Amino acid sequence: MSAHDAIYRVPVIPARPTKVLATGYTECGGGMAASASVAVSRLGGDAVYWGRVGDDPLGERILRELAAEGVDVSAVRRIAGCVSPSAAILVDDLGERLVCAFNDPALDPDPSWLPLADIAQTQAVLADVRWPEGARAVFTAAARCGVPTVFDGDIGPQDALIELAQLAAYVVYSEPGLARATGTSLAGEGLAIAAKSGRGVIGVTLGADGFLWHEGGIERRLRAPSITAVDTLAAGDVWHGAFALALAEKADVATAGRFANAAAAIKCSRSGGRRGAPNRREVEALLARG
Repeated sequence: MSAHDAIYRVPVIPARPTKVLATGYTECGGGMAASASVAVSRLGGDAVYWGRVGDDPLGERILRELAAEGVDVSAVRRIAGCVSPSAAILVDDLGERLVCAFNDPALDPDPSWLPLADIAQTQAVLADVRWPEGARAVFTAAARCGVPTVFDGDIGPQDALIELAQLAAYVVYSEPGLARATGTSLAGEGLAIAAKSGRGVIGVTLGADGFLWHEGGIERRLRAPSITAVDTLAAGDVWHGAFALALAEKADVATAGRFANAAAAIKCSRSGGRRGAPNRREVEALLARG
């Protein structure tokens, strides 16, 4: 999914209905897969984004901003009469965020236009839960070609989370996504449940607590770099983009997870959503410091 984000800085995210005076405001591109593609491009990969936007001015802006980041958007579908996706986001002084997103029901879910034959020329594909029909088509085509498949299992319909996890070789949930898929808020317990039906690597991102995953029947963990969080918006997207890129470069899961942890940590130390995504030199410098 690609979107446009309106980001408001607030001291505290309110727990009940009220009025809030923002201390800062910015706009930038958003959306899970789109932000992951920006991360891939900044980290030195060749990123191609497939998705849908409306034929409105907002859709034009979304695509223009992705192209400016070096992302190939030539195959994006523009849907007539559709309002492009957008989100209003509150980010508090601890860097946590509250997202209110809108996806027009007119955003046609039909994936038949996707240029699936092109997947054979790629080194990895990443899809999320926001467009299950598209993710299903991409994962199925990639599996036929032997291309590594990565599923970003963030919050979404439980049936879609479960189905898409069974189609991907690498499944990495957010904590809320794992809880939705398995019915438990305990990460270790949730991974054990998910691993019973998954066919590959099953993991979960834990923010400051790093990356936990099951591989070969063994639970493994990587710590996250220590940083002061300023803005966690798009951190998961950056993580998944970096992880997919590392896999495309033939890294093992631990190496890919370490690379992704570093990229997401740097992003969290910067405000502005995906504008804070790092470049390759910055990630390698952080990794070199141990």
